[in-house]
Amino acid sequence: MVKIFLMPESRLEEAVSVAQRVLELESGELSNARQKLGSDVNAARDWTRAVELVLGCSGRVVVTGLGKSGAVGRKIASTLASTGTPALFLHAGEAMHGDLGMVASGDCVLAISYSGRTEEILRLVPPVKEQGVPIIAFTASRQSPLGAVANCTVEITVEREACPLNLAPTSSTTLCLALGDALAVCLMEARGFGSSDFLRFHPGGSLGHGLALSVSEVMRRGDQVALCRESATLRQALNAISGAVAGAAIVVDETGTLCGYLTDGDVRRALLRCADAGALLETRVDSLMIRSPLLLRGEMTAREALRLFGERRINDAPVVDNEEKPIGWLEESDLLRAGVI
Repeated sequence: MVKIFLMPESRLEEAVSVAQRVLELESGELSNARQKLGSDVNAARDWTRAVELVLGCSGRVVVTGLGKSGAVGRKIASTLASTGTPALFLHAGEAMHGDLGMVASGDCVLAISYSGRTEEILRLVPPVKEQGVPIIAFTASRQSPLGAVANCTVEITVEREACPLNLAPTSSTTLCLALGDALAVCLMEARGFGSSDFLRFHPGGSLGHGLALSVSEVMRRGDQVALCRESATLRQALNAISGAVAGAAIVVDETGTLCGYLTDGDVRRALLRCADAGALLETRVDSLMIRSPLLLRGEMTAREALRLFGERRINDAPVVDNEEKPIGWLEESDLLRAGVI
């Protein structure tokens, strides 16, 4: 049986207050780092140098660290590898016992140590440099032992850890992780890494599934699509929408080409403006429809359709072929069922 400990109301409020304080403190450290990059010439120069070193690397980025820094390093290596920068994680404690063979000429080492005095990391510096492999340091100070021997030092400085004792790595590991993400994104943009590239590295899971699916694979077809002619009345359009269990009707001309789109929202707004609902039901659809709706293509990715929905602040759209003849209808709920959202 699972035991649930119910905290007194006062303790619950205290727990929420502590959580808010931690989030505020750590977000403040991230904000300080952002401002420093924009105002400190040395910080900006070192960051640019770090990006250039990785871009000039013909091999892999070997990320190394120990303890909490090692845990962050594993995530950074994983993020780099999944976004187009070959990378691996080297445990600093195992490096001098054979794993240093993971580092080869053409690689680049990203060494993480907040203090800059981690003995295991400092020991691997000489053999790495003997191979001509550059070292990027993520550490608190350029003057630290690690910062002094690195080819490039990105300072990870925080005023205070979120830990109430100011001891456990909390704010510093959050900042390090964020800078690792920033490095990965800089490299993605420099290389023009796009969604098709991302799919190559994520063929499985929900991310890969969402990127691989096309609109034609998830859209509604046939009887699930509400169609009506531009000369149809609003009553006929609503019957078509109800019959298809849809939220909109695709309006076509005499050639079957899309000429408009009528949504439930359009109908509601028309009803609010009209004093005679009965007369409105006999109004022609072409007087109420949207004449230039968002048009989706079957070959478009489902994730691209989701992006367009977000930009337009809509949740459904018709799908057409190259001649703008309707072939289907897509609603946000279809993307949800398909696992794209």
